[in-house]
Amino acid sequence: MGGQQYLRQFLADRWALAGAGTVIAFLLIALLAPVLTALSGQDPYTYHLDALDDTGRPLGFGGGISTEHWFGVEPLTGRDLFAIVVHGARTSLLVGLAATTIAVVIGVVVGITAGFFGGWYDRLLSRVIDVLYGFPFLVLMIALGAIVSARFPRTWLVIIVIGAFGWPTIARVVRGQTLSLKSRTFVMASTAMGAGSVQVLTRQILPHLSVTIIVYTTILIPGLITTEAALSFLGVGVPAPTPSWGRSIGEGIGWVQTDPMFLIFPGAALFLITLAFNLVGDGLRDVLDPRKGAAVR
Repeated sequence: MGGQQYLRQFLADRWALAGAGTVIAFLLIALLAPVLTALSGQDPYTYHLDALDDTGRPLGFGGGISTEHWFGVEPLTGRDLFAIVVHGARTSLLVGLAATTIAVVIGVVVGITAGFFGGWYDRLLSRVIDVLYGFPFLVLMIALGAIVSARFPRTWLVIIVIGAFGWPTIARVVRGQTLSLKSRTFVMASTAMGAGSVQVLTRQILPHLSVTIIVYTTILIPGLITTEAALSFLGVGVPAPTPSWGRSIGEGIGWVQTDPMFLIFPGAALFLITLAFNLVGDGLRDVLDPRKGAAVR
């Protein structure tokens, strides 16, 4: 099946197409965040105490929604909520995409080498994967937050930790695919003709794993974005005052009865980006997975 046919099938899936459009929209929002907030005349760091009453609750309808503050303002600080949500897209997508890159690179390298070489090396890495599945990385994140110097950017610490613990799933999938591929005729023929291990892995096996890697990457991204949100929700993720959907959601729970918009806007943004990536992943899986295609035919 050619690339054009893959594209036509993907475009025929309305849900996948809607997900792709949503992802593109959020990427543009993240890239153009300074421009968008400049249009509103706000930024995510300025306090607007005049927009709050004596208890710290936003004045006016919907948590202070107005022509100046399109999504209202944050309770207690008066920071513009539209600016927080827009710049929060930068934080979530940066962490999600960067951590996914780290996780996919580690997972593919571990999975493909474990499946190809086998033996004690495979058994060792399989035990490492089992340990990581049960390791309480939240405890590690809290410990690192206390130990690592304040000079080291906390955002990149979050990225490294999430990425370092996010690769076992894709490693297992790649390992299983590699075990199947290494017994195929073309791989055995390359080995018999004197091709080295690196050449077989990079030129024979890895290209046949590209579909699996692409699909699992799109499925992994929303999970890691949600992980960042959960860490920020618990107070061990991206530090204040950096805009973060997770921290806004965590703080918004305490105001849900008096200012529900403070929870709704960042919560809706997180829900939409997670749903969009999942729809894209499902659409790619349906188009690229040859077993599904054979089942449909």
